[in-house]
Amino acid sequence: MKKVVLASLAVVGAVCLLAGCASPSTGSGGATWSGNTPSETPVGDQTLSVFAAASLKGTFTELASEFEKSHPGVTVSLTFAGSADLVSQVTEGAPADVVAFADEKNMAKLTDAKLIRGTPQLFASNTLEIAVPRGNPAAITSFQDLTKPDAKVVICAAQVPCGSATAKIEQATGITLTPVSEESAVTDVLGKVSSGEADAGLVYVTDVEAAGDAIEGITFPEAAGAVNKYPVGVTTAAVQPELAAEFATLITGADGQKILASAGFAKP
Repeated sequence: MKKVVLASLAVVGAVCLLAGCASPSTGSGGATWSGNTPSETPVGDQTLSVFAAASLKGTFTELASEFEKSHPGVTVSLTFAGSADLVSQVTEGAPADVVAFADEKNMAKLTDAKLIRGTPQLFASNTLEIAVPRGNPAAITSFQDLTKPDAKVVICAAQVPCGSATAKIEQATGITLTPVSEESAVTDVLGKVSSGEADAGLVYVTDVEAAGDAIEGITFPEAAGAVNKYPVGVTTAAVQPELAAEFATLITGADGQKILASAGFAKP
C-alpha cells in the first residue's frame, strides 16, 4: 500500500511541474490547487489543442489516439508546422494548450514571454540525416557531397530547428551549402526529395524512417555535433492546465517514450 501511495504522489508531482501548479499553502503568495488530479480526469466533451513540430506528426497522432482512449469525451486537436511558425502563432494568441518543439531555443521564446506554465520538460532528441531519392541519382555519400555543383539540395530555413542544426554543422565544418530552396518545415524538405524535385535534403533520422521506401537515408558523422532536443510545455492560456499536463506527462512517461523510440527518436 505504501508503494502505491508513493507512486501516485510521483505522478501528481510530475503533472504539477508541467502545469505550474502551486503549493496548497494558503499564504499570501500562494494559491491552492483546485484542478483535477490524474485520477480525477474531467469527463465530458472537451477539446485539447496541441501544437507540435512537423517532425512529430506520426508519433503525436498516435499519442493523441492513446490519450483519447483513456480520456472519454476528450478530443485532441493537433496542429503541425515548423517550430518557429508555431511560436509566432502562440505569441499572436492562437489557442494552444500544449506545445512541443524540435529545439529548446523556440520554447525559450515562449518561456521568456511568460506564455508557458511551470518548467518545460525535454522528452526526445533527433539528429540530421541526408535524404536522397530512391537510387541516389546525384551519388551523394557525405555532407561534403552536398556542395557538388550540379546537386539540387534543399534544407530548412535558419529559423527552423532543422535549419539551425544545418547552420551549426556548416559552421563547424567550414562547408557552406548553396541550396535551391529553404523550407519552413522539415516535412517540406522531405516532400521535395521524395518527389524528385531535389537530389538531396537535410532532414531528421525519424523523417527518413517514416518515409519508408520513398527515399534513402545517408548518415554522416558531422551530424553528431548538432543534435536537437525536444521540449514540451503547457501554455498559460490552457483552459484545462491539469488535463494539458496529463498529455505532456504521457509524452515523457514510459508509454510515450516507447512510441517515440519506435519512430527513431533518441532520449533527450
